[in-house]
Amino acid sequence: MIIRLWRGEAATPATAHAYFEHVTGTVFPSLKAIPGHVDAWLLRREDGGKTEFLAMTFWTSLEAIKAFSGGDIGVAIVEPEGRAALSDFDDFARHYEVAFRSSGAADTYP
Repeated sequence: MIIRLWRGEAATPATAHAYFEHVTGTVFPSLKAIPGHVDAWLLRREDGGKTEFLAMTFWTSLEAIKAFSGGDIGVAIVEPEGRAALSDFDDFARHYEVAFRSSGAADTYP
């Protein structure tokens, strides 16, 4: 399993809420239609009056991620609604292969 990580930051509580609503109401639900998508998590933390988000999407393979991101999987996909709500965000995504899961379920993923 591959995890795709991306980070963004909202400057105000209102824009943080707008970003949360966009991602959880539009982006993450749309990923369910892509073969090879497994799960999506959105982490958040407050830091100095800003809200930082870390999006983690789980995929069966790098090929599955290409169906979402296109040819260059290292480029972040940030829709206009997300860009409007964020004061800063990474223009790249990082990918990690799951090497171990303490739940013991890692052998269920390719």
